[in-house]
Amino acid sequence: MTAADLGLPVDAITFIPEPGADPEAALYSDTATAGGVVWTTQIPTRPDGSIPAGIEAQSRQVLDNLRAALERAGSRLDRVLHMTIYFTDLAQRSAFNELYREYFPAPRPVRCALGVSQLGIAGMKVELTATAAVSAPD
Repeated sequence: MTAADLGLPVDAITFIPEPGADPEAALYSDTATAGGVVWTTQIPTRPDGSIPAGIEAQSRQVLDNLRAALERAGSRLDRVLHMTIYFTDLAQRSAFNELYREYFPAPRPVRCALGVSQLGIAGMKVELTATAAVSAPD
C-alpha cells in the first residue's frame, strides 16, 4: 500500500524555518513535514540564542523547544513516534529522563539515546531529533 492509497499527500513537502530565521540564509529548517509526518531536530537554545547551564536546564529547554516546533508544524508531544537523544555524557541521561517523564506520559515514543564526544555548539549537553504524526483536526 502506498501513501497515495492511504489518501496522504505524497508531493507536499514543507520546510518550516526557526522563528525569526531568514530561510534563505539558514543552513537548516526547524521542521519538515510530508505525508502527515513531522521531522525535527532541536537544541537547547533560548529565544535569545543562549544555552542554559547544566543538564536539567538544557533538558527542559530542548523539550520546550520540541513542543513549540511540533506545534508550529501542526503536531504535538503526544503525537511523537520516535526520538533520538544525543548526550555528551551518558551519565546525565537520568536527569533528562526525570523531565522526559513529565513531557511524555506513558505510553512513550520509541526512543534511542546515544553518547557523543561533542555537539554542534560549545557547552551543549543534549540534542534530540523527533518524528511525529501531524495532529488530526479537532
